[in-house]
Amino acid sequence: MTGIDTLPPANPGGTPRPTQEKTGKDALAGMDYQAFLKLLVEQMKNQDPTNPMDGTEYMAQLATFAQVEQTVRANARLEEILTSLSMTQGSDLLGRTVSTMDGSVSGVVSAVEILDGGVKLVLQDGTRLSYGPDLVVSA
Repeated sequence: MTGIDTLPPANPGGTPRPTQEKTGKDALAGMDYQAFLKLLVEQMKNQDPTNPMDGTEYMAQLATFAQVEQTVRANARLEEILTSLSMTQGSDLLGRTVSTMDGSVSGVVSAVEILDGGVKLVLQDGTRLSYGPDLVVSA
């Protein structure tokens, strides 16, 4: 499979069917608007002249792409907001004592790290704790 796949012909209702559940959407999500327009122009150039694609099919593909693009942008923005919120919450714990619910790890927070796995609180002794509901915070 190539990095860019075209949508299959429309079903009788006129809306395109994705070729694959997740990977088809991921391929569209990775495309930018200009790449989609190039793909659309290539489809128009290379279509069978004896059986041209209906204009509504093009519009349905364009609408689908626009929706996917907006979703990808919204998700990216939500991730930025969540990261910012996590950083704010984590930084509020700087200088405070935190411990695990079972009391096995305890210490004063000296730094906050934001990693792919979430927010990590770095204690003065170098121990890293995942920020979450299983921590007890004291003054």
